[in-house]
Amino acid sequence: MAKNKLTPQSEDFSAWYNEIVYRADLADLSPVRGSMVIKPYGFALWENIQRKLDDMFKATGHENLYFPLLIPMHFFEREAHHVEGFSPELAVVTHAGGKELEEPLAIRPTSETIIGEMYSKWVQSYRDLPLLYNQWANVLRWEMRTRPFLRTTEFLWQEGHTAHANADEAVAETTQMVNIYTEFAEDFGALPVVTGEKTVGERFAGAQVTYTIEAMMRDTKALQSGTSHYMGTNFAEAFNISFNDENNEQAFAHTTSWGVSTRFIGALIMGHGDDKGLVMPPRLAPTQVVIIPIYRRDDPDTKATIETEVNKLAADLREDGLRVRIDAREGMSPGFKFNEWEQKGVPLRLELGPKDLEQGVVVMSNRLKEGKQQLSLESASAQVSAQLKAFHTDLFERAKTFRDEHSLNVDDYEVFKEKIEGNWLYVNHCGEPECENAIQDDTKSTPRCIPFEGPASDGPCVRCGKKSAYERRVIFAKAY
Repeated sequence: MAKNKLTPQSEDFSAWYNEIVYRADLADLSPVRGSMVIKPYGFALWENIQRKLDDMFKATGHENLYFPLLIPMHFFEREAHHVEGFSPELAVVTHAGGKELEEPLAIRPTSETIIGEMYSKWVQSYRDLPLLYNQWANVLRWEMRTRPFLRTTEFLWQEGHTAHANADEAVAETTQMVNIYTEFAEDFGALPVVTGEKTVGERFAGAQVTYTIEAMMRDTKALQSGTSHYMGTNFAEAFNISFNDENNEQAFAHTTSWGVSTRFIGALIMGHGDDKGLVMPPRLAPTQVVIIPIYRRDDPDTKATIETEVNKLAADLREDGLRVRIDAREGMSPGFKFNEWEQKGVPLRLELGPKDLEQGVVVMSNRLKEGKQQLSLESASAQVSAQLKAFHTDLFERAKTFRDEHSLNVDDYEVFKEKIEGNWLYVNHCGEPECENAIQDDTKSTPRCIPFEGPASDGPCVRCGKKSAYERRVIFAKAY
């Protein structure tokens, strides 16, 4: 295979993924095991994700704050199920300032415990509730097998943590936030997701209910792309988040947590990319439009004229709120630049050369389509904005069609084992963790969620024949 050509997805999807992360300049290897350096192009994508989500959080009354990175180890011992879920992943500081610490400090894998400690001080009365807080932070989980963006030792995320006076309010919050993630994934990421509840065996450690958004990647595997958890009073009891209710009686708060991480970048890479490279959803793309001026170096007058027109076009597009890049780098051929921006997944590429200028047009290439088309230079700004809107719709529909073509209802376990490779299977399921473990041993697939919307359960468990535990069929798939 030519050195400059990506491994085709159909040949080795994992190799394709690793190659494009580095070739598209999203990230680089870190000298620290399992960690990555997020480069400017990748971080600009994360910043766009962060801005959009942050606006959505604040529109629903949430505020940002920040908690410390280091957490006393005894905090984790208060909520046994939670610490059991995270024990293998904890990194612990035992020495500081040249001395052994009296108590080891965990580097946060998530912040429920330290937040629970602080909430116990902040909540005294029902009038103090609800607490609707979120933090943007880094966390550390000592992963044994890592892959950039998908699973790294250190990663970036947001974690929302709220406290409420009763279960109804907390469950409504949990549902609201998973629906925000759904809206964000589809309206900004052009990524169709299935929203639903995790089975008992797949819940977040310490949660009573876990909701999730699941996206199908281009190799048909599932990727959990955002989760929202109702914790009941587990953490409130462990950390004494108690208050006087309206009847002046002591009660424990009902808490929630919810989060999206840099894993969502992995979802965008694998959910939209192709054999040419990335395909960026336009509403999150660091660069929505790249303009490439074309001229001969030995013709300075023409070069000056084209540069003037390119700068004017870029200014018009930026006035429309678009993120525009002019690629006027010297010593690189137009073909080299075309290939680079195609790999980086920029939705629209505009070219302007002497002949185009004479005709009053600019040449446009759409990352999702073959060929080129001419746009009137005079009205290019309005046309480009319309093209980007259509691009978002086309990208979403392409991903949705792909998912639907690889989603099947299955009632027979032998058919299940035959069809699980390359498909999501909707099946009747008993809900028993032991049954899920047996299915995983047989097929390497796991229950992704019980969809909020989907085919009704209409028979016994696909594997064991027991009565289905759910009103809807459960999605099983191989997953990241």
